[in-house]
Amino acid sequence: MTEKRQILVTNALPYANAALHLGHILEYTQTDVWVRFQRMRGHQCYYVSADDAHGTAIMLKADEKGISPEQHIADMRSIHEADFRDFHISVDNYHSTHSDENKHYSELIYNRLVENDHIAKREITQAFDAEKKLFLADRYIKGACPKCKAEDQYGDNCEACGATYSPTDLINPVSVLSGTTPIEKQSTHYFFKLPEFTDFLKSWTRSGAVQTEVANKLGEWLDSGLQEWDISRDAPYFGFEIPNAPNKFFYVWLDAPIGYMASFKNLCDKENINFDQFWGADSSAELYHFIGKDIVNFHALFWPAMLTCANFRTPTKVCVHGFVTVNGKKMSKSRGTFINARCYLEHLNPEYLRYYYASKLTSSVEDIDLNLEDFIQKVNSDLVGKVVNIASRCAKFITKGNDGILSSTIADTALWQQVSGAGTVIAEHYENREFSKAIREIMAQADAANEYIAAKEPWKLNKDPNQHQQVQDICSLGINLFRLLLTYLKPVIPAMAEDGEVFLNDHLSWSSIEQPLTGHQINNFTPLLQRVDKEKVDAMVEASKQEVEQANQIVIEGPLADEPIADEINFDDIMKVDLRVARIVKAEAVEGADKLLALTLDLGGETRTVFSGIKSSYQASDLEGRLTVLVANLAPRKMRFGISEGMVLAAGDDDGIYLLSPDSGAQPGQRIT
Repeated sequence: MTEKRQILVTNALPYANAALHLGHILEYTQTDVWVRFQRMRGHQCYYVSADDAHGTAIMLKADEKGISPEQHIADMRSIHEADFRDFHISVDNYHSTHSDENKHYSELIYNRLVENDHIAKREITQAFDAEKKLFLADRYIKGACPKCKAEDQYGDNCEACGATYSPTDLINPVSVLSGTTPIEKQSTHYFFKLPEFTDFLKSWTRSGAVQTEVANKLGEWLDSGLQEWDISRDAPYFGFEIPNAPNKFFYVWLDAPIGYMASFKNLCDKENINFDQFWGADSSAELYHFIGKDIVNFHALFWPAMLTCANFRTPTKVCVHGFVTVNGKKMSKSRGTFINARCYLEHLNPEYLRYYYASKLTSSVEDIDLNLEDFIQKVNSDLVGKVVNIASRCAKFITKGNDGILSSTIADTALWQQVSGAGTVIAEHYENREFSKAIREIMAQADAANEYIAAKEPWKLNKDPNQHQQVQDICSLGINLFRLLLTYLKPVIPAMAEDGEVFLNDHLSWSSIEQPLTGHQINNFTPLLQRVDKEKVDAMVEASKQEVEQANQIVIEGPLADEPIADEINFDDIMKVDLRVARIVKAEAVEGADKLLALTLDLGGETRTVFSGIKSSYQASDLEGRLTVLVANLAPRKMRFGISEGMVLAAGDDDGIYLLSPDSGAQPGQRIT
């Protein structure tokens, strides 16, 4: 056993504006497996995380929901913590960047940057939404690309031709928030003098703190010249106000990584841990950040420069991973492969996904493909067909034939030594984040164990009373080999390992692989894992599609007493909505959609097609000839089934959905006033 290490681990903080999806779960699985492995090795390993809770997007989402930003981030934190818990993510402390600790360390680091003359201040010109009275980030401005003229492009880059540009270069720019044309307005901003840390960063990025391919990419940026980093945002903004700068706030990416320190400080205060021992400039502890490749610049340029200037330690390693694709393609809402963590959990065992991800993860930044057919096959073949199969084949001969007492000797010491000896290389793979190599080695040993049992055929020998002891010896070795394999897999499938510990009547630790269980009492075997059901996988994909379809429907839900009236609007707002009487001339089910009907609507001289999620409450044929209410000036929306040209109004509760209809005297095309 190596000397006991002190390790602090973090993962990228999920943004408090949406639920977690399977892309998030890749990173948290990678982090959690590594943390659990370190703990099994006997090291002191703390794992902290938090919600990234600041920024314009948080403020706007809260406003849209009619609640305070504080309430919005509190709600999202509860959702995130539930997802982490149910995916067995063993975080020691889950906090928020909107905390007293984060405010303290953000101000402390900023003030040290000021004291060391690494903050600049100057006037800049930005796009401003005069109606919303808000400076606009690039993603809140759209227009035509100045290079290829493609419409509906964001203010920093074109998805059609890949060009990058300034928002002021857009053709006919509009604010996403109000639809008005942005104006240019000056404001004083604060900048971190990042170029002054170029030599330090060239050395640090080549020190082994990041993977070679990441260092190479960072080297390109360093060689081309770093720019000063704008760390301020103007009010209104949800975040921390900059000291001595009224109405100026820290940019979310300044205080987000400081949230690692804040969450750990919160844990330190609760458990009497020495904070400086992990974050002091001369700390001998280890610090690891697990992140996605899209946020490398923040973690491997801005963050270490800020830390070293503020007299804190820099990360031991920033571990960068790739993205998740599903069936070889980018996650897609229309295909049902943009799968939220909760949707997955409602259909499938979380340990299926933990195992599959582990079987794919390496120390590189390559993307990971979740191929659903391969997912089913691999989990069923490896975990059920190979690992659990060993215990299920052998346990009954021990519990029924020997009162659950394992043999006092090992029938094949060479095989035992082979499988137990594999722990050394498996541990190296885990340590180096080469999880796929660890899984391959574990499954190779599982194959060896199954081959041994198949060759010995204890079920045949058991028919001969004279072979009783041989059966016990064979199956006792089988149980011991299963114990080794489950120990190796414990960081990946902790819940199954815990159930296995009950069966084995033993605690699985990395040191336990050194000695077999002999003369040991085991308990009755119960199935540790069910096979992946393809129907449940298909149901998960379909449910993901329906989530998107439902999100695109407007339904008036619940009685007034249960649903408070929204904020007051003025007459001009309501006049923008053009409600028209429409006659349903045709209604038919939409193939591949459980809840949608395709409605052909007559507006008195014009025909529209609208997709509506009312299938559960109506027979299509019963709707034909009926009048309904159409939002006629709603922009057409492309769905995977076709173009929906408006929206019909409905009310609904737990008992059903009810299409709204005008009186029979109304005529198609008439405006509702």
